[in-house]
Amino acid sequence: MSDATAASVEPLYRRVMLKISGEALMGDQGFGLHPPTVERIAREVKSVRDLGVEICMVIGGGNIFRGLQGSAQGMERTTADYMGMLATVMNALAMQSALEGLGVFTRVISAIRMDEVAEPYIRRRAVRHLEKGRVCIFAAGTGNPYFTTDTAATLRASEMNCEAIFKGTKVDGVYDKDPKKHADAKRYDAVSYDEVLAQHLGVMDASAIALARENDLPIIVFSLDEPGGFKGILAGQGTYTKVG
Repeated sequence: MSDATAASVEPLYRRVMLKISGEALMGDQGFGLHPPTVERIAREVKSVRDLGVEICMVIGGGNIFRGLQGSAQGMERTTADYMGMLATVMNALAMQSALEGLGVFTRVISAIRMDEVAEPYIRRRAVRHLEKGRVCIFAAGTGNPYFTTDTAATLRASEMNCEAIFKGTKVDGVYDKDPKKHADAKRYDAVSYDEVLAQHLGVMDASAIALARENDLPIIVFSLDEPGGFKGILAGQGTYTKVG
């Protein structure tokens, strides 16, 4: 996209939540962080921020530790979930470093106090950061065990008065079954909250979908692997599924 075209892009939303999984930061590795992948995603975020869009982020921790898996292996669930929350803080700090390397002012805001590395979550302060053009990365989930980062993203998006949640995935929308396993998988252009719940479409967990429905918060599912995808979809271009 040329600079002239980029300048003419009119985003459909002015304040959004970007939710990505921790696995999205792994690249082709099986574990941990892949710095070039983190930087590529940071460039996507910068391109949208440069349009004047206010951006919140929530990043999962599954590339480092997943509470449910730890619990399934015999670890006490609450402890496992807190370990997962700490993993999200590590990912948030990695994304902050990449964004600030691109000249984007960023704040990591943690639901668990760790003042040396992140700000505590104070809603009014977070809103002010957004108004000043800073990217806010919300870490440590909701601060409570038994809640996923999907629910944390929906909660923070509601509190920040975001106009939509953008969920970046490995596929370009919501399908009736796994498109990587089934050649006849059907992609939805739009689907309702109730259909997602009734058909177990796996967009987000049930708590997150119910919270989004209650607050009339659309969820845009798109491929994070498509270069320029985040920016294009904000302008209504490209391939995606809208849940609402």
